Amino acid sequence: MTRFTALFLLATLGLATGVAQAAQPDAGLTGCAAKRSAIENQLKIARDHGNSDQVAGLEEALRGVDNCTEAGLRKEREQKVLDARHEVNQRTKDLDKAMKKGDAEKINKRKDKLAEAKKELQEAVDDLER
Repeated sequence: MTRFTALFLLATLGLATGVAQAAQPDAGLTGCAAKRSAIENQLKIARDHGNSDQVAGLEEALRGVDNCTEAGLRKEREQKVLDARHEVNQRTKDLDKAMKKGDAEKINKRKDKLAEAKKELQEAVDDLER
């Protein structure tokens, strides 16, 4: 890896981490209020970076939050958890098949995909608890 590529990756990861942290809802908020707060924080970041397409999409999302209900949001988040659990189960089966075949390359790919699915499941569970 060239020095430039390494620096570029580090800078990109650093920026992405900052954006992800800033896009979180304000502390102490839950449900629809937390959702509104997270969108408002993302909107501020998009405006600061001059990303007009993202601003337009986030403004639309912010208008959609006006229709948010706690029950509807909970149901949506519960469905996301169920979908993520299904994905983890499927990825586990895929890994088991790859292990039976003994293909090291496929095993590694399946492990990576399973790890990503587990991460998404944890994020869905965390969202459900907000």
